[in-house]
Amino acid sequence: MLAVLLCLCVPPAFGFYVPGVAPVEFTAGMPVDVKAVKMTSTKTQLPYEYYSVPFCQPDKVKYKAENLGEVLRGDRIVNTPYLVNMKEDKACEVLCVKPDKALKWTKAESDLVAEKIRQDYSIHFIADNLPSATRFEMLDTGQVMYEHGYRIGYVVDNVPYINNHLKLVLHYHTEDEETFRVVGFEVEPRSIKYGELTVKDGKCSMPSDPEKKLAGQAVKEKQETEVMFTYTVEWKRSLVRWASRWDTYLTMTDVQIHWFSIVNSVVVVFFLAGILTMIMVRTLRRDIAN
Repeated sequence: MLAVLLCLCVPPAFGFYVPGVAPVEFTAGMPVDVKAVKMTSTKTQLPYEYYSVPFCQPDKVKYKAENLGEVLRGDRIVNTPYLVNMKEDKACEVLCVKPDKALKWTKAESDLVAEKIRQDYSIHFIADNLPSATRFEMLDTGQVMYEHGYRIGYVVDNVPYINNHLKLVLHYHTEDEETFRVVGFEVEPRSIKYGELTVKDGKCSMPSDPEKKLAGQAVKEKQETEVMFTYTVEWKRSLVRWASRWDTYLTMTDVQIHWFSIVNSVVVVFFLAGILTMIMVRTLRRDIAN
């Protein structure tokens, strides 16, 4: 009888689903959405949304509804025009809506992009809720390291260059050869000057000689800049299981601390704590008065 009473006293448990936690099964050819999260820099500590810079946009820009944690982190998750399908490689594709014409930045837009490059901003993508990373290999030790996101560009001889060609390397794992899971997402950025690639009908072709060095796409400050955005997609089979796909990201270390994000979080915590304290004090006073 005692055991029965104890069982009746146990409250019922209800299962729930947390978005982004359960694995997503893809079949060959299914679209894998590549979304932009934000741009960050350890120099300014201020995050910006992806389209604050004049990048190529899809026909319809759609922002994802955000939770409180994403808002505090400065995330503005939005769709991008990158078209990626499971296990379908792409040699070279033009990104913008008008595939055979370059994107022309105004003087103000060129200055804006140049400023972001000089401030070492990085762009963060996600695919199947997995953040993008840039892979580095140390020349002296051969050690492989990863960095969050990818750099928007670089500066050489005081001239800013935009990384306008991206190689999207996605890793997949499969158990039955029919369904596949995304377990890795790397971005290899590159700067290629407009006119260096052969472009036709939305397709672009790389030089047949892999050793040929292509000129980088400089951003002309105080002038208009013509730039063409292109991308490549490569899929690689991986032995990494879905449950372990975050291991690479957990070993990353940021070079500098994002003090702005820390201060912002602390201020919000104290603000919410203050409101909660005021509510409790008023409630207690009302109870005591009664």
